[in-house]
Amino acid sequence: MRLSLKHQIILAPAAVLLLMSLLLGFLQYNYWDLSLKRQQARKMTTVFIALAEADLAAQRMHHLAVHFSVERQIEVSRVEEMGQLFVHLEGAIGRILELLTLPDSTRALLLQAESDLNPEHGFSSERFLAAISLLRPQLASLSDMIQQQQRDRLRDVHRDDIDELVARTTFVSILVLGAAILVGVALSLTFATRIQRRLQLLSDSAGRIVRGELTPPPAPQQVRDELDDLAVSINLMTDRLIRVVSTEKLLEGAEEERRRIAMDIHDQTLSDLSSVLRGIQDLQRSDSCRIMAADLEQELQRALANLREVMDNLHPQTLEILGLGAALQSHLERHMASGDLPRYHFSCAPEVETMPLSRIARLSLYRIAIEAVHNVIKHAGANRYEVMLDRRNGTLVLSVEDNGRGFNPAAASDGRGLNNIRERARVIGATVSWKSSRFSTGTRFELSLPVQAATE
Repeated sequence: MRLSLKHQIILAPAAVLLLMSLLLGFLQYNYWDLSLKRQQARKMTTVFIALAEADLAAQRMHHLAVHFSVERQIEVSRVEEMGQLFVHLEGAIGRILELLTLPDSTRALLLQAESDLNPEHGFSSERFLAAISLLRPQLASLSDMIQQQQRDRLRDVHRDDIDELVARTTFVSILVLGAAILVGVALSLTFATRIQRRLQLLSDSAGRIVRGELTPPPAPQQVRDELDDLAVSINLMTDRLIRVVSTEKLLEGAEEERRRIAMDIHDQTLSDLSSVLRGIQDLQRSDSCRIMAADLEQELQRALANLREVMDNLHPQTLEILGLGAALQSHLERHMASGDLPRYHFSCAPEVETMPLSRIARLSLYRIAIEAVHNVIKHAGANRYEVMLDRRNGTLVLSVEDNGRGFNPAAASDGRGLNNIRERARVIGATVSWKSSRFSTGTRFELSLPVQAATE
């Protein structure tokens, strides 16, 4: 399964980050384990010191209790010493009970001994001696237990000392860092090579298109990432460019054939008809043939006029000589100015007259304008229309607007005239639209052609 392009790009750093995260987790676990061991060791040390302090206090209190049992007179200094010893004993027992988890019976015995040794409950040598006899063996037992645990812990520490921990952590860190670097480099090289190879194929295809080799690159059978989308787009672009170039070549060939036919008619047919006309004019000088020659001359003049009109339709000479605006105005004046046709108004901006339009652009705009005017006359039922050529913000605009009945371009999309307009506009890179007229009724046809496309 192929990953998307963005996932291929982030896969290598993601793998490196994952390995580094695992390494940080391992280091954090080791530090946490070492911290627990240190805390436990400090705890045992504190308990051991508390046991020793409690035992020393109990031992001294035992001597004082024996002294109280022998002496009849109790010295104040001895009483004060007994109170201070009890304070030390009470604090030590409190720390022991806080830091150690003891059975309930042991805890009760320690608390009971602490209560019996409290001088505030009276000075009874028998009570003191009994309590100390119970307390000291218990403290000794707890001390032996703590010493055993401390020895076990020292063995553990010796087996898993700090040097070994540092060495193990360093080794694992180096191993994971090396693996992360190797995995990152391997993934980066793999996906970079694959992406570079696919980009090179697309670049070669684009280069062939630029050089004029219009061969569509192979389209992927299934689109999985952005490069596949780009390959499909280049394939469709090339296919459409082939159709556009084919249409452009076809139209250029048609216009070139029209021009050749017009030149052949001008050079051969018109010359022959002019020679016939001169013969008829010679016949007119004879009285017997004058009437017949006059009729023949009129027919021949009409034939010559029709033939010139055909030539002009095939390849308008005024378009090459005078330019687009003058050629359109000449066509409208010669063919659209009769009384039974709708009135028209023609306008051409001076900026359009000075534009260096390409030959195919001039021919296409001329044909499109004439086709749009013929559509108005044939189908619009209008009594007025306007033809305008203008330049707006780097765009050449051709518009034909009437006050007829209007129509729906979508419903008439199969018409030959509209398809001719769309195809000619597409060849030169223009866009066409039909919308409501500025008049109360009718249609506005508008063509927009970027100036750069019009001059190329």
